[in-house]
Amino acid sequence: MATAKEYLEFIKEQLSGLDEIEYRPMMGEYIIYYRGRIAGGIYDNRLLVKPTKSAVGYMPTASYELPYEGAKEMLLVDEVDNREFLTGLFKAMYEELPTPKPKRTKKAKK
Repeated sequence: MATAKEYLEFIKEQLSGLDEIEYRPMMGEYIIYYRGRIAGGIYDNRLLVKPTKSAVGYMPTASYELPYEGAKEMLLVDEVDNREFLTGLFKAMYEELPTPKPKRTKKAKK
């Protein structure tokens, strides 16, 4: 089941107080980038974030869920109605999020 456009728009609105938030579609779901780093995603109308130490500390009772079969577990964010909570969560996680790998350039054939 793909994420509904309405749910994506709701999450976008809830995170609108953060600078440098981007959403990229991926097979009917959405990857969320915060300041250039992958923070989580929207999968089957659920907001899931990477289980960094800060995220676990921020949401100690959060459940671990799979975004899709074969993926690593992520934390389910239940408090999507609370903008301040979401903003604080993403800010707390930022330093622990992996930095993007440099893009590989294709070598020209000789």
